[in-house]
Amino acid sequence: MIKTVNRVLLGLAGLVLVVVGGAVLATGLGLSVPSWWPWDGTDDVLLSRADRTRWRDEGWWWPTVIAVLAVLVVLALWWLLAQLRRGRLSEVLVDSGDGEGALLRGRALESVLGTEAGALDGVSAAKVTLTGRRTAPRAGVRLLMEPHVAPGLALRGLSEGALTHARTSAGLDELPAEVRLKAVKHRVERVS
Repeated sequence: MIKTVNRVLLGLAGLVLVVVGGAVLATGLGLSVPSWWPWDGTDDVLLSRADRTRWRDEGWWWPTVIAVLAVLVVLALWWLLAQLRRGRLSEVLVDSGDGEGALLRGRALESVLGTEAGALDGVSAAKVTLTGRRTAPRAGVRLLMEPHVAPGLALRGLSEGALTHARTSAGLDELPAEVRLKAVKHRVERVS
């Protein structure tokens, strides 16, 4: 979701900057602009003194300005904190049976899952990333497949092997996984 928000914000900011910059540049260069355009000469300013002071005496003006700025600050802080949030899971809470639990390093579980998935028949390489909460992790698995293997067999081997072993050893009720398959680039074989 954060990637989508970043792209939308960047696109909107770019669009506003291009439109406003182009409009000011066209007016400043003395190009012909439509009759409804607010600036029509090279000596015009963006906001005249009357425009800047028009609403100061109104009772609603300052509360509205402060509210809009407060909302912008809150949205900017939310965006900043979303950027700083780590995407990978650093630890997984394992039920040890004593009521307190134990912590398993997320990188260790990723490494074991990746090694076991990479050992499957027809899998050239595997990369695993854990996300989610430490009590309910999710696995993102990328498999680099050899050309001769059927994807269904590799997925079955992954779900019945590596993912089941990780789920039972960590004492998790479930370990949902998103698996992405990619084929190894290879030369075309000649048939004679």
